[in-house]
Amino acid sequence: MTVAPTCSLDIAFPSIMGVVNVTPDSFSDGGRFLAAADALAQGLALVREGAAIVDIGGESTRPGSEPVAADEELRRVLPVVEALADRVGVPISVDTTKAEVARRALGAGAALINDVSALRADPEMVEVVAELGAPVCLMHMLGAPKTMQQDPHYDDVVDDVLQFLEERMAFALARGVAEDQLLVDPGIGFGKTVEHNLTLLRHLDRFVALGRPVVLGTSRKRFLGAILGSEPGERVIGTVATTVVGLLAGAHVFRVHDVKPNFEALRVALAVLEGASGA
Repeated sequence: MTVAPTCSLDIAFPSIMGVVNVTPDSFSDGGRFLAAADALAQGLALVREGAAIVDIGGESTRPGSEPVAADEELRRVLPVVEALADRVGVPISVDTTKAEVARRALGAGAALINDVSALRADPEMVEVVAELGAPVCLMHMLGAPKTMQQDPHYDDVVDDVLQFLEERMAFALARGVAEDQLLVDPGIGFGKTVEHNLTLLRHLDRFVALGRPVVLGTSRKRFLGAILGSEPGERVIGTVATTVVGLLAGAHVFRVHDVKPNFEALRVALAVLEGASGA
């Protein structure tokens, strides 16, 4: 059974983070929830299915994607955050690298910033999360979304990603972010080959040893398609398998598009582990 590090995010670990992309071009659901009403309905549905966090994204970070201007990202994200904050009953995460988007989303009711750049893309982001006391997820990404899958290379993928996250944690702490605000994500699929991703999954326990909640985002990703020979919508069972692998390694938050099957897998796996530990 996962024992969670202390975190200022008020949820029980392990937990499911349900994804709502308010974008026209996300890799598996782009355009489906671009309208605020559709995004609200999806967020509420994910909570009914077991999501403990709803993650709203207004800029695609799929391989090859182009950046989006802050005003456009705000136009997409803010109405959804405002609508969900009044009705959803769980913390709202905003997937952004922009300080302005983070500040305004937190002001509108969001509770967590999910920054795929790990506070590198916008020098003001660390000031925002420090000032407002918001939990922030620091994710590893090699390069930028537009180029990250162009022949990614590491000396040792586990060591390199660990060193990056340690440096980013130290950076945040030195600039006033409290330790209990930090979550970490090894960045599955963000500048990694299939073997890189599998290696990171095999060694997730080393990321758990950093002492911060580990966020795992494998949902519908390309490496699953490479293994299964399937399209994004057909990778649910593959995603569920990685959720159970992650749970056994001690991961804490599972960022997924398909909440119900992953939530049910967690419940069953936890029942087995708790029964074994209590025997």
